[in-house]
Amino acid sequence: MFYDHNAVVMDLTSKRQRALSCRYSTGGGNPRLMYAPVKEEVEWDEPRIIRYHDIISDSETEILKNISRPQLSRSETTRGVSKTRTAQGVFLEEDTIVVAPISQRIADITGLSMDSAEELYVQNYGIGGRYEPHYDEWDNENGRIATFLIYMSDVEIGGATVFPEVGIALKPKKGSAVFWYNLHKNGNVDLYTEHAGCPVLRGNKWVANKWICEFGQEFRRPCSLSYGE
Repeated sequence: MFYDHNAVVMDLTSKRQRALSCRYSTGGGNPRLMYAPVKEEVEWDEPRIIRYHDIISDSETEILKNISRPQLSRSETTRGVSKTRTAQGVFLEEDTIVVAPISQRIADITGLSMDSAEELYVQNYGIGGRYEPHYDEWDNENGRIATFLIYMSDVEIGGATVFPEVGIALKPKKGSAVFWYNLHKNGNVDLYTEHAGCPVLRGNKWVANKWICEFGQEFRRPCSLSYGE
């Protein structure tokens, strides 16, 4: 399946336009961000999809790439190797020189605990590399409550992250990251978070995923008994 990497948002009403804003964020008053706030851009309001700009440096991306290259292997889906996901990836341990600071940065920005999060997963998509529509949540016991997707390269043509249910496409921008919740506060999957990685048509796409899990978030993102939350 192919998606137009130049797709634009649908149903962009004046109310929705007002909801799509930019600001400097301190992660809810995190001390480490008070004097160095991050650039936050709301890409979509429901579900809330946020892009953070300049959250990883060129030197950090190069270190991650250099660590990852010798270890890359075919990325899998929940059903194993599949034609629906054509990329190579590797999970990096937290004690590597650059991974721990990045995980701490993600915790500061999102306000979520990284104690039960998965290790940082670095992926490379070559020409034609893609990931067809899917949900990140798959484990009912300790599900992926949220996704923090870091773009480690620009892509000349293609490679956008698209959300078909809401009709938006996010172009990779080196140094930026996109964040969204996969689950509602009541624990149900947010069906609007289905997303895909468009085929890379020209260039090379490097990303790093931090999948944040439910355990340890009870007081950081309290659950709700409401069906709609």
